[in-house]
Amino acid sequence: MILASKLRRNQATKIVCLFFMLILTGTSTAFPQENWTRFRGPNGTGISHLKGVPTEFSETDFAWNLELPGKGHGSPIIWEDQLFVTSATETGEQDGGEQRLLFCLNPATGQEIWSLKLGFNTSHKHVKNSFASSTPCTDGELLYVAFADEQKLTLDAYTLDGELKWRRILGAFTSQHGFGVSPIIYKNLVILPKDMMGTSRIMAFDKKTGDTVWSIPREIRRTSYATPMILERPGQDDQLITVSGASGITGHDPLTGDVLWTTAEFPKRTVASPILAGDYIIATDGGGGKGFDLWAVSPDGSGDITETHIKYKRTKELPYVPTPIYFNDLLFLWSDKGVVSCVDPKTGENFWTERVQRTEVSSSPVCIDGKIYCPDENGNVAVIAASKEFKHFGTSPLGEPTHATPAVAAGRVFFRTFNRLMCLEAAK
Repeated sequence: MILASKLRRNQATKIVCLFFMLILTGTSTAFPQENWTRFRGPNGTGISHLKGVPTEFSETDFAWNLELPGKGHGSPIIWEDQLFVTSATETGEQDGGEQRLLFCLNPATGQEIWSLKLGFNTSHKHVKNSFASSTPCTDGELLYVAFADEQKLTLDAYTLDGELKWRRILGAFTSQHGFGVSPIIYKNLVILPKDMMGTSRIMAFDKKTGDTVWSIPREIRRTSYATPMILERPGQDDQLITVSGASGITGHDPLTGDVLWTTAEFPKRTVASPILAGDYIIATDGGGGKGFDLWAVSPDGSGDITETHIKYKRTKELPYVPTPIYFNDLLFLWSDKGVVSCVDPKTGENFWTERVQRTEVSSSPVCIDGKIYCPDENGNVAVIAASKEFKHFGTSPLGEPTHATPAVAAGRVFFRTFNRLMCLEAAK
């Protein structure tokens, strides 16, 4: 009887402890920790499964909305209870950027944890670019940030407390439109393309020391602004996928940089990043605010695969700057003109095409719980269903222009405008 009584008391104690643990971790239970560690989140897919994000909202619905010094188009990234975002001073529409700024904020409150100022020279850029258009990346141990002016391209590694661990100065950076590509992390490497007007390379560095692990030359015609992705498939070797006008779509061994396969040149400039849509790599080119070509490539060949592995091409209603979205076996193409197409990723054929916005778009869409969110350049966020049937939920104002892509982490969506950062919380 005594033993049975002890067992009952132990069981009751365990239940009470479990109850209080659930209360204490209620926020985590409602919103499992979802880090957003690079441009467009996990491997650049732009996909989040967060529920409860409103499809329409006003400026009064933001949990916080703060002004950032300077101007920037790079997206925030989030690791647990730290948000990182960049900015830069502007002394004119075309020139400026004497200071590049790096902020660490509390994502729940927007309160600054630490910040850094870095000195750079003034340089030319496109009117739609900024001096802080590259998005940082992190593995939760170190934070990697790239900045450039015409005299130098730098890649820095910081602790999450803001201590500089290493810096690589990667030579001059000359470009018609300025700098904008973002670094990515793969295993023990941080990888950064250096496409510019001149000798160009793709480089990989030891993420802990900054030592060069590999560096391969890159054909150049026009500067590419496309951030690479890693192709990961069960039972197959990983591939680093890059795109540029001169090199087309290319698959590399990410550990060595060796070229595994490549296509012919893209006719125009590449800005949107490549994505995996089902069995195919999807990449686009364009110019003058318009997409011109979309190629769907099977990444299973070797050498020049132009004639054998480009499965289809598309030339209408395409994005140039915005990166496509793949969700539930559907490909969504959000064009720079605000026209959206839902496409069969196996064939490139349309399910529907609808005009969603009438202002130009420079942000890339993100998909949250089966709904696609994308701001136009005036800061109006359109939300549509990621489905074979078109549904427009509505459009909501941010109150300021934006070229940045939203970020999603731990129960919140973050919108970065030219001069502000705002937080929209999901319903609990």
